[in-house]
Amino acid sequence: MIMRPLTGNTTDQAPADPAATDDMLATQPIGYWSGLAHEAVTRHLRDAMARIDVTQPQYWVLNRVNGGSEAPSREEVVVQLTPLADGPHEIARVVDQLIHRGWLRIDGGQRLQLTDAGEAARVRLRELVTELRAVVHEGISDEEYVAALKVLRRMIANAGDNRDP
Repeated sequence: MIMRPLTGNTTDQAPADPAATDDMLATQPIGYWSGLAHEAVTRHLRDAMARIDVTQPQYWVLNRVNGGSEAPSREEVVVQLTPLADGPHEIARVVDQLIHRGWLRIDGGQRLQLTDAGEAARVRLRELVTELRAVVHEGISDEEYVAALKVLRRMIANAGDNRDP
């Protein structure tokens, strides 16, 4: 493979450097920085949830059970949330945990329903997540945030990832 010199607007790729100055950021690898952001935000959220004995996947399940026009089945929740999970069995286990905790129940039609305790937990978690989002977004305008997400969306498309965002 012959490497050609870069021309035009293309910016050369530099090694990942956590100490990169602003004028060097355009050369930094997006995978490195998006990975750091993902790890930091996820850790911040999960640590805060752990302090109240809840996990992020439990929050996902509570929101999914609450979020549709029709109550979902266990299988629907597992299929929809497994791509977000740390493994193929995590969401099924979370459903079991939430049933055991009394936050979910299975109705006669084999649909998952939030109990009163589950709804109260979902509301508390929503408040916590809203507070954590404010901390993470401090000093970032909505316009800057939207611009960043549009850039990431475009990069995903440019990389050929055909999944729906």
